[in-house]
Amino acid sequence: MNKAQLRRNWFTITSMVSRDFKLKYRRSVLGVLWSVLNPLLMMCVLTAVFSTFFKFDIENYPLYLILGNTLFAFMADSTSTAMGSIIDSAPLIKKIRIDKIIFPIEKVLFQLVNFAISLVAVVIVMVFFQITPTWNWLLLPVLLVYVTLFSAGLGFLLASLAVFFRDMKHLWSVVITAWTYATPLFYPENILPAWMAAAEAYNPMYQYVTYYRDIALWNITPDLSMNLTCLVMALATFAVGLFVFKKTERKFILYV
Repeated sequence: MNKAQLRRNWFTITSMVSRDFKLKYRRSVLGVLWSVLNPLLMMCVLTAVFSTFFKFDIENYPLYLILGNTLFAFMADSTSTAMGSIIDSAPLIKKIRIDKIIFPIEKVLFQLVNFAISLVAVVIVMVFFQITPTWNWLLLPVLLVYVTLFSAGLGFLLASLAVFFRDMKHLWSVVITAWTYATPLFYPENILPAWMAAAEAYNPMYQYVTYYRDIALWNITPDLSMNLTCLVMALATFAVGLFVFKKTERKFILYV
């Protein structure tokens, strides 16, 4: 792929992100504000439920909750929308010659923009609870590279599978639900049985959520081992997803 083609693809991706952004908030009274209000409202509801009825004793629980939820939502929304990106773009794919990989990439980048907006909600919670940001926040872009690569890899894989197996959409929603409860997003990890706590080491989203909470809540600088674990999980998933996508994309036109 030459530089001219890369520029064309990047222009197409940014134009599509802009289009999706406008479509999402079209005719919405609150517009972009919903991307801030939604995580705040969810945090309030879940905090009321889990801190009152389950008596979870976690310091700064609302921030603990919103950090985990927003990062997990980034992955879940990225992969879910990327999964249908090829099928939804079938009319365009049939009409013109275009690099099909730009469709799942655009969906992941669009969700990255939404995540960036949701950071306003995180800042509001930090201000409310008088939590001062530290230099560890500078590691947030590193974490976002990990999660974006991981989400893109899953998105490539799901987009490919969904073309040939349309039931993937329903199956993935079940997987995401199970994954949500299997990751300590709204409960402390110390309540997990030993076997499940050990299994969390192989849960990429547990690693990424822990990394996020370390730099934003606990003021812990992730060590080299943590960074290598996150990077390897991201690169391995990206490589597998990209391989499957490239091996199957020529057949897309026959099934979309």
